[in-house]
Amino acid sequence: MCSIIGYCGPVADEAAFQAGFDRTRSRGPDDSRVVKAGEGLLGFHRLAIMGLTPEGMQPFELEGSFAVCNGEIYGFEALKEELTGKGYTFCSGSDCEILLPMYREYGVDMFAMLDAEFACILYDGETGEFIAARDPIGIRPLYYGYDSAGTILFASEPKNLLGLTDRIMPFPPGHYYQGGEFICYRDIAGVDRVCQEDLDRVCASIREKLVAGVDKRLVSDAKVGFLLSGGLDSSLVCAIAARRSKTPIRTFAIGMDIDAIDLKYAKEVADYIGSDHTEIIITKEDVLSSLETVIELLGTYDITTIRASMGMYLICKAIHERTDVRVLLTGEISDELFGYKYTDFAPSARAFQEEAEKRVRELHMYDVLRADRCISVNSLEARVPFGDLDFVQYVMSIDPEKKLNTYGKGKYLLRRAFEGGWLPESILWREKAAFSDAVGHSLVDDLKEYAEGQYTDEEFERLRKKYDHAQPFTKESLLYREIFEKYYPGQSYMVADFWMPNRSWEGCDVNDPSARVLANYGDSGV
Repeated sequence: MCSIIGYCGPVADEAAFQAGFDRTRSRGPDDSRVVKAGEGLLGFHRLAIMGLTPEGMQPFELEGSFAVCNGEIYGFEALKEELTGKGYTFCSGSDCEILLPMYREYGVDMFAMLDAEFACILYDGETGEFIAARDPIGIRPLYYGYDSAGTILFASEPKNLLGLTDRIMPFPPGHYYQGGEFICYRDIAGVDRVCQEDLDRVCASIREKLVAGVDKRLVSDAKVGFLLSGGLDSSLVCAIAARRSKTPIRTFAIGMDIDAIDLKYAKEVADYIGSDHTEIIITKEDVLSSLETVIELLGTYDITTIRASMGMYLICKAIHERTDVRVLLTGEISDELFGYKYTDFAPSARAFQEEAEKRVRELHMYDVLRADRCISVNSLEARVPFGDLDFVQYVMSIDPEKKLNTYGKGKYLLRRAFEGGWLPESILWREKAAFSDAVGHSLVDDLKEYAEGQYTDEEFERLRKKYDHAQPFTKESLLYREIFEKYYPGQSYMVADFWMPNRSWEGCDVNDPSARVLANYGDSGV
């Protein structure tokens, strides 16, 4: 990952600006630079992934215009060749060096042309205006706020903007900012035309597009590794990568010391695909001692996000400390596209589709946020093949009747798409365990027990009523909110609400976000 910041006008307090920017130095520990851009400032902390030489350092400049970007632009070589033909010259191997020439040629229309996960800020030296944009899913983070004079600021994380603005909000994915407005350039969740292909063609397309999504994310000048939980999604990413790689890929799995569910399945996958596999074992003490750190780095109070981040943060910390891997491929976003355990309760195909659209639009506040922060705080870069734009657009367009669980097995389309030896049958058709449960049932139990001991029933009722927005409803959610407020006071609207099953559906009116409490959890997590 990298970290970017932009103060888009006269800077009230440069020392406060620099202090805010330095809070995310771990996102880009290799180099740091701040430049004057018009009346404002642009800053960049670098984690070198593509174009490792000093020439790849940002901000990039082109005749008085500047750009900073945290992102990966896939297929940039063809764009670079086209721009070279138009007379532009390049001095690095960085994919992001193409942004200013593209802006010069295409203006803000460039953003819809990018196959990328990115967040960027541009300064147009000719017009004196600042422009910012974010990828359609929001895989790369970007936040904004306004100073007391009304000047807008952008930054990779909320902590960069603390003390510079009263209210911090996430930059909407699939939008660009220009002239005081946020303008949508691509709604990745919206469907213009429903795909009516038959089941065989749908599954073939899913396989082809996911393989392509993994392929392009293997390109890196830095070393690549893979998070492998033993569940379907991460196992598929690893299986595809193993087939496309000339040498064994490096996989990493994590589990609690007493009841890790998925370590045995992760090892089964690793043995099957021939990966260089590492297991990380954690304890109750590791989890509880890291809780406040994790909430501070996440900038959320959401129960699911925090629970699932405990294992992810600790495995990424170990990878950073013990290896030279710098890029991690992960299995996020599959659930939002193909369904969770709770979407088995969807009352209709239309309801399933509406829920999927809602979840995809909100991903940047939950699972995507988790992956970004847990990985980036450990000076690593996350790549998410299931978030490939072509893949997401296609899966969202599939007739939702085909995505309903009428097959007796969740994610049937994805499983069927990879029949034929990609994974052991026992893994391909295994029931899904919730991520935090898969690390170990005791992880969530330990967190809940710890929270129960922090408040009496009377204290819980009194303290939770302090909050009008996203009011805590369990002692665990109150504990997380209290820690969140310690670091991000009054900023709860950065997150829409708690991630919970759709309580309006029969069978989903539950008081805990874990799929473990649903009637259909069955053999999941065994």
